[in-house]
Amino acid sequence: MAGPKPVTEGPTLSELVAAISQTEAQLRMGGGAEAIERQHAKGRLTARERISRLIDPGTNFWELGLWAGWGMYEEWGGAPAAGVVCGIGKIAGRRYMIIANDATVKAGAFFPMTTKKVLRCQRIAFQNRLPLVYLVDSAGVFLPLQEDVFPDEDDFGRIFRNNAVLSAAGIGQTAAIMGNCVAGGGYLPVLCDKLLMTEGRGLYLAGPALVRSAIGQQASSEELGGAAMHAQISGTIDYREPNDEACLERLRRLAALCAPDPAAPPPPFVRHASQPPQREPAELLRLVSPNPRRDYEIRDVLACLVDAGSFDEYKAEYGQSVVCGTARIGGFPVGIVANQHHMVRPADGPLQFGGVLYVDSAEKAARFVMNCNQDWLPLVFFQDVNGFMVGRDSERAGIIKAGAKLVNAISNSRVPKITLIMGGSFGAGNYALCGKAFDPRLILAWPTARCAVMGAEQATSTLLEITLKSLERQGQQVEPSRLEELRQRVRTAYEQQMDVRYAAARGWVDRIVDPAQTREELIQALEIATRHAQDEPFKLGVFQV
Repeated sequence: MAGPKPVTEGPTLSELVAAISQTEAQLRMGGGAEAIERQHAKGRLTARERISRLIDPGTNFWELGLWAGWGMYEEWGGAPAAGVVCGIGKIAGRRYMIIANDATVKAGAFFPMTTKKVLRCQRIAFQNRLPLVYLVDSAGVFLPLQEDVFPDEDDFGRIFRNNAVLSAAGIGQTAAIMGNCVAGGGYLPVLCDKLLMTEGRGLYLAGPALVRSAIGQQASSEELGGAAMHAQISGTIDYREPNDEACLERLRRLAALCAPDPAAPPPPFVRHASQPPQREPAELLRLVSPNPRRDYEIRDVLACLVDAGSFDEYKAEYGQSVVCGTARIGGFPVGIVANQHHMVRPADGPLQFGGVLYVDSAEKAARFVMNCNQDWLPLVFFQDVNGFMVGRDSERAGIIKAGAKLVNAISNSRVPKITLIMGGSFGAGNYALCGKAFDPRLILAWPTARCAVMGAEQATSTLLEITLKSLERQGQQVEPSRLEELRQRVRTAYEQQMDVRYAAARGWVDRIVDPAQTREELIQALEIATRHAQDEPFKLGVFQV
């Protein structure tokens, strides 16, 4: 009789990080070397060159949504980074959200994921009160996919609605037209507080060919919407610049008129002196295995991330499959909710599996989240969750009711929430540990992150059964020899959808991060998330008891 199959280890965490880094370097090339040369031949800088000259020297650009559109739109030649470069950088000492169309990718046209990415960054800017700079160089909607870009509440028009709402909220927006700006896309810069435009660019609702077709009028691009016309006749633009370099310099001067960000977060948030962690962050590369079957101790992970000596665990002996506690990360006081990843033994009852939410752990986490809201502590969620415990005993104990308490508390939280997906993010566990649907201000993920309704093994069996029944209804019989082939095909397809790159391509996470850099990433996220507090009381609706 054959024994159990050996566990296949696969690549190490360091190897996964290296592979992610290599692909990210390719994504930053946008449309490729030839497309970059074409941009230069027009006397224009690329989106990334513009950003590097705009931000303060020696500072970093914290890019968001780099993987957007990865593996998508292949029938159209692909859309690296969804054709738009977004992220947070410092200009004249102040943090800005920067959104720059990448004209090396389909002339900066808007694909469906382009819109989703811009909307996500506008949301982050709104939640964290970040002023915005738009570097506009876009041909407008990608027409072959217009039905998925144009009309809905989360489509192209929502960007312009957000422009108006951001301005009304007092969040500064500056736009620089540095390339094409046509059709409906022209509303974005004109809805901003300040508008710059470089020579030789066009801003109009309809270009020369469309005007000729629609009304028979002959007009050049410059006559319709050149920089001189808008500066001298329509009065639409505020500043006319000769080239990219002059435009970027003007943007820096305008940014310098605003006060720089304060060194400390505003009340009710505080930041104490930062202390190094107890363990080196690089140890995470060996503490956590990419193989989800390998156990680890979440407290060891936290020791690599939080300031040494700052962690106070909450209800340490109760609901042990979730570890909760207060700590400091880079001096920021935070509340931590993290999945344990090995079996635990409660004082009463059977052993509990790591990565699973039980009645006691869900209720503990819900109570802890409420405490953090009372104390104005930002919440950091460390996800490696398989979901909630199932079965007769769990249902009778009220697992759905306990989960609803946690979901309720997180949904109504007023404090900033940051989510790090380390491993599994499955089913209702994704919801209960603050997945994207629950408004985390920022979502980070390790290369080992996996996001789906359920794990691959369970899903493969379920999907295979559905497929077989469908074939039977069609009068087709699957030969036993083909069954394993079909199973493998179903599993492969599902595992591709669980891949963190698949999630990042669709905007479910904002950044894929190197585990060894997690502490610095969280500090950066906390610096952003503590810029603004929701000035409203903590309220809960009907609460299951």
